[in-house]
Amino acid sequence: MPTNVIMPQMGESIAEGTLTKWLKKPGDAVKRDEPLFEISTDKVDAEIPSPGAGTLLEILVPEGQTVPINTVVARLSEAGEEKKDSMKGEEAATAAGMAAQAAAASPPATPQEDSSKGVQTAAPAARPAQSAASVPAPSKQSSISSSAPPQPGESQEELLKRRSSPVVRAIAEEKGVDISQIQGTGISGRVTKQDIEGYLASPHSAAPAASPSQTAAAVPAPSKQISESPVPSPSPQPAAIAARPADAPVPPRAPAPSPTALSFPSGSNITIEPMSAMRKKIAQRMVESKQTSAHVTTVFEIDYSAIAKLRNRVKGRFEQQYGTKLSYLPFILQATVAALKARPLVNASIVGDDIVHHREVNLGIAVALDWGLIVPVIRRADDLSLVGLARAANDLAARARAKKLVPDEVAGGTFTVTNHGSFGSLFATPVINQPQVAIMGVGAIEKRAKVVEMPDGSDSLAIKTMGYIALTFDHRIVDGAEGDAFVNVVKATLENGSWGELESLG
Repeated sequence: MPTNVIMPQMGESIAEGTLTKWLKKPGDAVKRDEPLFEISTDKVDAEIPSPGAGTLLEILVPEGQTVPINTVVARLSEAGEEKKDSMKGEEAATAAGMAAQAAAASPPATPQEDSSKGVQTAAPAARPAQSAASVPAPSKQSSISSSAPPQPGESQEELLKRRSSPVVRAIAEEKGVDISQIQGTGISGRVTKQDIEGYLASPHSAAPAASPSQTAAAVPAPSKQISESPVPSPSPQPAAIAARPADAPVPPRAPAPSPTALSFPSGSNITIEPMSAMRKKIAQRMVESKQTSAHVTTVFEIDYSAIAKLRNRVKGRFEQQYGTKLSYLPFILQATVAALKARPLVNASIVGDDIVHHREVNLGIAVALDWGLIVPVIRRADDLSLVGLARAANDLAARARAKKLVPDEVAGGTFTVTNHGSFGSLFATPVINQPQVAIMGVGAIEKRAKVVEMPDGSDSLAIKTMGYIALTFDHRIVDGAEGDAFVNVVKATLENGSWGELESLG
């Protein structure tokens, strides 16, 4: 019998995943645990291994499709087994149902070209439940009962939660959408990410009708067509503003123009590329962080000269003995742990109006990927030696680039370090990783001419190995003096610290 390949659940809060790439094609031989396809979720991109050995018979979910967990995405035969022309009984019905749900969840786009611009865009096909000719959206109660009837003793809120994923509920909360008004195409009427995105793009997502007094003053929504020469809306005349009664409703603000409403010069050579799931999540989190925290950055210059001499002396024997490379990062991580112990407020988090003090240090290490950015976490970094930190950091970075991380390895961080200096950047002002209260950026480490004071009090020029460290902190709870005190501990540890476990290698 064929083996079903399913969309796995990558973490407790993950209810769906986007199949981004197939690594095999139908007819290919597959080994057990060999990477079969790649998926992208809200938390991590990963390669999914084959559940068995054999031949890939058929692919049921195409690349780019987002489907709920446990959806059958492909079928795999045992070694030597040929594909059957038909399937019988319940298994056939299940496969057809899954394929229909996948097709309904993401209808194909119809290319349309604006001849005046030479720009090709994809217009989403009208959804049966959302087209202009469809039946009006059902009420909250009728929508729920038609797709997922309540269970005994189940509240309305529990029912809504059961028929939508955390991702969908987050989007609905952000956009102010009532999930009960959306017709779900997932299993048992479950509302998928495609459902809510399609709903937001449809006329159903428009704001409620304004009252008669508001309608006259309402600003029209921008056109969806790409305009050749847009004309700005005239500003209201002062007399008109003065004539409006004090208790008159304020006209609604015109919505921000979508990309399709922007104007491009005739003949523009452009390409429109949709954001990946990871890029959307990065964009969302960066904006949320800037809107949440009062970002302040302080910058210190660090003298790495002593560490540079020690590292150059022992790095060869270090790699031979411990099986991993010795960069400057493990020294910086150990100095960071010392500073977080000395200034524990920087290791805290803000949740609502509460300050959460963490008793252990879970260091997030920002890793740049070709397709985005991810922050795997070194658990209980305060229990690790410099050798342990080096191994953990190198292992997490390697597995992040190979898409081998699991969601638990990118969650639960209490403080983040980003090594932007590896790309040549001298210093930066990184964005805080919520709900943490600080992030430390490490700049490029290089030799510079520095003025040093000689024992007799005179000044002299010397070649030093220097670099900048920038701490961005949340001024809501971390004051400037606290932030500077933290970096001073990092600086003192790096410049004057003892690295006894490495001295034995020299």
